[in-house]
Amino acid sequence: MSRWSPDSRPTIPVRALAVVVLLLFATSGHDRPTRLEQVEKRGSLVMLTRNGASTYYIGPDGATGPEVELAREFAHFLGVSLEIRPADSFSRLASMLENGEGDLIAANLSRTPAREERFNFGPDYQETRMLVVYRRGQRRPRSFEDLAGLKIMVIADSSYEESLELARIDVPELEWEPRSDVGMEELLLAVSDGAIDATLVDSNIFSLNGGFYPRVAIGFTLPDSIPHAWAFQKGPDRSLVQQAEVFIDQVKEDGTLAALQSAFYDVGDRLTRVDMRQFMSQVRDRLPPLVPMFREVADAYGMDWRLLAAIGYQESHWDPTASSYTGVRGLMMLTRRTANQLGVTDRLDPWQSIEGGARYLLQLSERLPERIGEPDRTWMALAAYNMGMGHLEDARVLTERQGGDPDSWADVNERLGLLTQERYYRDTRYGYARGHEARKYVANIQGYYETLVWMDTREHPLLVAQL
Repeated sequence: MSRWSPDSRPTIPVRALAVVVLLLFATSGHDRPTRLEQVEKRGSLVMLTRNGASTYYIGPDGATGPEVELAREFAHFLGVSLEIRPADSFSRLASMLENGEGDLIAANLSRTPAREERFNFGPDYQETRMLVVYRRGQRRPRSFEDLAGLKIMVIADSSYEESLELARIDVPELEWEPRSDVGMEELLLAVSDGAIDATLVDSNIFSLNGGFYPRVAIGFTLPDSIPHAWAFQKGPDRSLVQQAEVFIDQVKEDGTLAALQSAFYDVGDRLTRVDMRQFMSQVRDRLPPLVPMFREVADAYGMDWRLLAAIGYQESHWDPTASSYTGVRGLMMLTRRTANQLGVTDRLDPWQSIEGGARYLLQLSERLPERIGEPDRTWMALAAYNMGMGHLEDARVLTERQGGDPDSWADVNERLGLLTQERYYRDTRYGYARGHEARKYVANIQGYYETLVWMDTREHPLLVAQL
């Protein structure tokens, strides 16, 4: 029987010993959950963003916006809810993420080399181009050299500043003012008003807002496309990033991403002038079988059937099967939540949709102060139908602050566009709203309504046919 001695103990290679020690360290007392596990345990995904048309705002049915809807899909993919934390300035987003106040930045953020050193990025979900815009009537800038000596303003700590910094290597005279207290819409307004000569803007943001600033034109487009992606905390833990990679691949493949972007960025149908040729065509083809329903509902609630018909055309072009990615459906394009509140069981049933839309408009009208008379009351209720009562009240408060009459539609309508400007909406209760779109929405309905009244009072053959 041999005796054990120190000299006879088995030897363990140094490298193998190091591996054992690392394994012991990894499995003993090191139980910090991954970022994905933290999200799952919390039951919510915290999104850091900014208030704006291309990111997040409060719509008639709650929080919405391109970034919100995509992040909400991601949260659903993870099996959790979405929590939204807006920053008061673009420059605050990075520190909020690094301080653990959120799980990701979803704010129309472009991927740049400088930012890649600071964040882990998910996959690109959109590509845009950077535009230099100027005021029509001024000399058109066609290059950075043409911007030398001009008054330029951009959002501070943005990719626009990075582009200008690079351009200044070749154009030392190039100067600009970075601002952290304004949004993109406010800069476009400054260009339109001639307060500044130029600014830089992403093409997707300009497609959303450019139509509201007809004096603003594109000077030139920077050559490189700009990838947009979500930013996550820097570090070796890529568990949440990996899930984002799987998710983005999935929504690209199944068409969800394309449908979402179309819902927010293809705004042509909602913003065009009254197209009389198309309208008269639909009066002939779609309206006749719907007129009895509009009349019946209008009579039941003491309303004008022609107004209900005008709303229906604006919402769906009188298509009972209309739907959008954002979840609104039917002839009056009711959201699921609104339909449930109204007791509408089938949004694709034209009578239920018309009846539900009429009651919803009346509910909005009844929430307005009794002192507001007609037709101001109806136009305000229609604006609330489009943008939500909260935003309408914000516009009324702004109107009063500026010495206007908050009970006058003309005065309130004049201020709806201010809800796109950060210096105004940051002091409101509900924040950013697409006020220009609400103005156009009401104006379109007024145009359709006046046309139907004209046709009805003259017993136009297209209107009385098949009745």
